[in-house]
Amino acid sequence: KLLNQEDLKGANKSMNFMADFVMIPMQFIIFFFTVYYFVIAFFGVWRRAEEKILKPEKSFAVIVAAHNEEQVIGPLVDNLKMLNYPNSLYDIFVIADNCTDNTATIAQKNGALVFERTNHEQKGKGFAMEWMFSKLFKLEKKYDAVAIFDADNLVHPNFLLEMNSKLCKGDKVIQGYLDAKNPHDTWVSGTFAIAFWVTNHIWHLAKSNIGLSSVLGGTGMCISTDILEEFGWGATCLTEDMEFTMKVLAKGVRTTWAHDAIVYDEKPLTFMQSWRQRKRWAQGHFDIAQRYIPKMIKEGIKQKDIRIIDAVIHLLQPHFLLISTAFVIASYIQIQVPPFYTNIYSLLPSQILSIIMIGQYLLPVIILMRIRAQWQTWAYLILYPVFIYSWIPITFMGFLHRNRKAWSHTQHTRSISYEEFVMKNTDFNKEAFAEKQIIK
Repeated sequence: KLLNQEDLKGANKSMNFMADFVMIPMQFIIFFFTVYYFVIAFFGVWRRAEEKILKPEKSFAVIVAAHNEEQVIGPLVDNLKMLNYPNSLYDIFVIADNCTDNTATIAQKNGALVFERTNHEQKGKGFAMEWMFSKLFKLEKKYDAVAIFDADNLVHPNFLLEMNSKLCKGDKVIQGYLDAKNPHDTWVSGTFAIAFWVTNHIWHLAKSNIGLSSVLGGTGMCISTDILEEFGWGATCLTEDMEFTMKVLAKGVRTTWAHDAIVYDEKPLTFMQSWRQRKRWAQGHFDIAQRYIPKMIKEGIKQKDIRIIDAVIHLLQPHFLLISTAFVIASYIQIQVPPFYTNIYSLLPSQILSIIMIGQYLLPVIILMRIRAQWQTWAYLILYPVFIYSWIPITFMGFLHRNRKAWSHTQHTRSISYEEFVMKNTDFNKEAFAEKQIIK
């Protein structure tokens, strides 16, 4: 009996050692990611003073990628025609990509230059942009930069003026502020909007304040044409924006942040629309991670560039979510059975963990206060954890399907003019039309 008990104790020690071999590194990874992004987030609660160049100098090709967007393309083109920027310095191009509706006709009628593309093998925005850039560079008229939007967007009147200022200061790849066109339509669009507002501040603005690189967000992007001509687009995966970001960052070109270049994006109305869109993002994220992380680590060390190493950490984010989920599950199991691994959190000062826990819930509140969120948004904040934790199964499915390349189109139906949008949002109304002393 004693021998059996000794054998049992020895076996348990061996199993605990094996568990620690996995669980202790896992906990250190989780702790590192949590503290790293928690510290960065606090740099997003303030803004650096910025001196802007208000004289329009740069010329823009404003490009809209559209697939069956007849319900929303008209208001966007009308909106783009009224930007606070000289007409002679920008043209509006619409890619009618594999359209089977009246997108091309409506866009052309409203004053856009329409390029119709039909290719049923190479589907998706990345391929459409690649095709459009090749057409653009062959035109007689040349542009200093391209500004890229989705068909469901509305754009702040000063968007090009803000991007002009960034370009004049030497920035080459720039991401604008991604706001919401329909933040109060449903609880899904509401929580989606909160996520974007929080990310704009505690991620994009924070990294901008400390000199790290942002990541392009698919719309509201501005890219200098000399960068496109030098490196090519070449980004045709499910998350083409992230792919291009990593491609040029590996060459030393960071993505900068234009906090006042605002784009209003239509957020999904239903949970299933949100699920499909975010699953596509997760698939693309894993795809880019497995293709770019080795290259980024090599270039980061070679160039001694912390911005590239930070981008590697960003590419590992979905992996971190899966690891932290596995740890939480193991923690619940450990509560029910005899301890089988060492919990390093029990060895850390409880004050650190308390500060991080409180801060994670407090930061979204601070951001909503800063942007003067309307009362509906505060009500949606109750459901915000549902949105956040739903990322766990979405990320898991994205990992399983990471090698699938099929593009899933999000149908957009929220047709609203820029003027109607401004009148609906009284907080924005006070400053938007006051700025319409058109420079044209």
